[in-house]
Amino acid sequence: MRRRLGRKNLLCGLAAVLAFAALYAATFRSRARRGQQVVEMVALGDSVFTDIGDMTVIPERLAELLDLSVYNASMGGTCAARLETERRLDSAKGSLSLVGLTKAICSGDFDVQQSARIRASNTERFPAIIDGLAEIDFTQVEIVLIEKGLNDYHGGTPIENPEDPYDEYTFAGALRSAVADLRRMNPDVRILFITPTYAWYTTWELTCEEMDNGGGVLEDYVNAQLRLAEELDVEAVDLYHDFFPHESWEDWEQSMMDGLHPNEAGRERIAQKIADVLRPEETE
Repeated sequence: MRRRLGRKNLLCGLAAVLAFAALYAATFRSRARRGQQVVEMVALGDSVFTDIGDMTVIPERLAELLDLSVYNASMGGTCAARLETERRLDSAKGSLSLVGLTKAICSGDFDVQQSARIRASNTERFPAIIDGLAEIDFTQVEIVLIEKGLNDYHGGTPIENPEDPYDEYTFAGALRSAVADLRRMNPDVRILFITPTYAWYTTWELTCEEMDNGGGVLEDYVNAQLRLAEELDVEAVDLYHDFFPHESWEDWEQSMMDGLHPNEAGRERIAQKIADVLRPEETE
């Protein structure tokens, strides 16, 4: 009886060792790949920049227009700021914010993001996106596009903290922190803020000029982003003012699928606008 128990314990111990070795090997291979991939442009955006089916993916269209390699690290529903109420840096939701990602880029440590499990819809591709992002050598990246703001507006994120300009739980603080992290990693990187477009909320028949989610109307976030671009000496592409027509309610159908996400014509206009800013001499 004792012999059988001893043999059973030995086999269990051996299985545990083998399992640990396999896990260690997989982790080692993952870490070994970090910082090895070279791309010219990285897009850090939300659902406007993501692949949502048969529609043109804006970062990929930019790659075609400008003949650049691009990695699209955009994830729908994500914000610039951390939103979690418990204010934990290991929060899964907060780690996928813009400022959470740039902290990981700067440190080279994506463990929190890679272990995050978000139980929201349309997040199935997040782990693969993070794995790819971890492989990029950011010292070689030439351009970073930051397309954020709409979800911060939806979440009622405070725009500014007068007592702490780098407060990562505010929209402006998150953008300042993200730019600082990216420049710490690569002082020569070219950073562009891409503002949200004008938005319509068709379910309630309200526009973004009428809906305040607690932090202000959408234009307040856009104007803050444009001011920050000047403050931080980064470029800005203003997709809100005088871009998509919005003189009448029905105008949303010209450029939008649903009032929030651009249709094919809207995507082409956005891509062309960004390309004109990046390399105007090549898109004339």
